[in-house]
Amino acid sequence: MTGYGRGQAVSEGLDISFEIKSVNHRYFEFSSRVPRSYAFLEEKLKAFVKSQVSRGKIECYLHIVEVEAEAADVTVNKPLAQGYLKALSELEQEYDLRNDISVMQIGRLPEVLTVKKAEADEDAVWHAVMPVAQQALNRFIAMREKEGEKLKEDVLSRGEAILAKVAFIEERSPQTVKEYTERLSERIKEVLADTTIDEARILTEAAIFADKVAVAEETVRLRSHIAQLGDMLEGDEAVGRKLDFLVQEMNREANTIGSKCQDVNVTKKVLDIKSEIEKIREQIQNIE
Repeated sequence: MTGYGRGQAVSEGLDISFEIKSVNHRYFEFSSRVPRSYAFLEEKLKAFVKSQVSRGKIECYLHIVEVEAEAADVTVNKPLAQGYLKALSELEQEYDLRNDISVMQIGRLPEVLTVKKAEADEDAVWHAVMPVAQQALNRFIAMREKEGEKLKEDVLSRGEAILAKVAFIEERSPQTVKEYTERLSERIKEVLADTTIDEARILTEAAIFADKVAVAEETVRLRSHIAQLGDMLEGDEAVGRKLDFLVQEMNREANTIGSKCQDVNVTKKVLDIKSEIEKIREQIQNIE
């Protein structure tokens, strides 16, 4: 599901902001951007988010600004600075250049000045970041829940539409057997003219036909799957992957019914059912 959340706070001398967003994805995929000096937070953030989100392509952005930073220790690499000065003096003399070297210019040369900061207390930083991440997650989850309610309503309505078509198939299937029996009887009468008709043979053929086109087992299972669909959507657990499997089973039953049906009206309803199942399949990719 799509979602977005942001949190911000100042804690432990740090101004922290955290953003999380997601787009639809069948599995959990996580990526994050954190300041290089706080790279140790990446795995902690991944585990923290995964404990509350199980599906989606998740992107997180962490920004940290030190508002009460301790004074940094700046040291001079004197041998390196001396080496630079000597080389620059040689250039001056060799090429008759003006010596305009300043302290600022020397300080900008690579590795002349080294800034050393006290190493961050990883536990303290994480305890400062975690509430901000939770704040963003709460907003993110609330947004996804609103979308989830709409998706649930849509999926349930499609389930009801399938049930209506299943009811038609259940009512129509016995009629196809009766119509087949009548057609068979008429055909035999035409072929045999006034000859006595073997009613037992007609009944046998009708029974064989009825067995071939019987879809009662499939429609019962399809009804059961739709009932399970409703139960899962009403629950509080993450059910996205379970729904994937259930929809596969629904599609299997619809295919079986389609392969058995010998009636154009039933065939149309099966096609409608498969269309609704496909729409459900697309929607549940967005459900956690």
